[in-house]
Amino acid sequence: MKGYVTASRVSMVININMQKELDVAKSLALDAGKILMAYYQSDISIDWKAPGDPVTAADREASELIVGGLRLEFSDHAVLCEEEPDDLGRLQRTHVWMVDPMDGTREFIEHRGEFAVQIGLVIERTPVLGVVYQPIADKLYYAARGLGAFLESGGSLTRLHVSSEHVASRLTIVESRSHRSARVQAIRQALRITESIVTGSVGLKVGIVCEGRAHLYVHPGHRTHLWDTCGPEAILREAGGRMTDISNAPLRYDAAEVRNLNGIIATNGVIHDRVVQATQSVLAGL
Repeated sequence: MKGYVTASRVSMVININMQKELDVAKSLALDAGKILMAYYQSDISIDWKAPGDPVTAADREASELIVGGLRLEFSDHAVLCEEEPDDLGRLQRTHVWMVDPMDGTREFIEHRGEFAVQIGLVIERTPVLGVVYQPIADKLYYAARGLGAFLESGGSLTRLHVSSEHVASRLTIVESRSHRSARVQAIRQALRITESIVTGSVGLKVGIVCEGRAHLYVHPGHRTHLWDTCGPEAILREAGGRMTDISNAPLRYDAAEVRNLNGIIATNGVIHDRVVQATQSVLAGL
């Protein structure tokens, strides 16, 4: 029938449109990574936004590059960035970029390489595109809805898919290096998980799950923000995994509150409900 658009044609149009956003985000992440590395190899000047919340000139310069680039390319989109004021105008936009110019500032300051540039795009409240770039290792995780999830590393390109592992004795949890948690240890014990990987950035933790090297990441507190989870969640979705809060509810990207007040759980999907139940049981007993 003339003028009729099939679901497959609609999907193709969405995918084609998303390619530009993905290409821009990847390019900006790589350029921001160069800025971070230039500072990393010199003396690092540290300021404090709040107790326990450091910021450096590297964060700010990378922020200016990314935010400026996104606004130039997509003038009708909103941008929420950790290092920029939030005027809440994003709540009236369908397309919102969420940016952490350097996730893992503590690792950067301590000269550990576990920091990353994170860029995500929300459309109609859903994370649909994500880029996570680790400059030290030159690892670029990225995904867009319908285009798949990938890792560029060492000159090779790998399609990402989470592990289907569900047997407790073979599960691996990825944990925070800078924010070790007794509650996470209790959740790990409740799930009878013996193996763990420790790293810094939220995006790198989720990336490890996307690679299939770990199977879950749990942050039961309220220290993560929308810019920490947006890009990584988009990549995890395309890799076949799931991310929710600790009550198994979707994360809210259309709220004035920028913190994930009810924590986050990221898994390979197969074990997600089990991890939610264990987390709720442990927290109820504390």
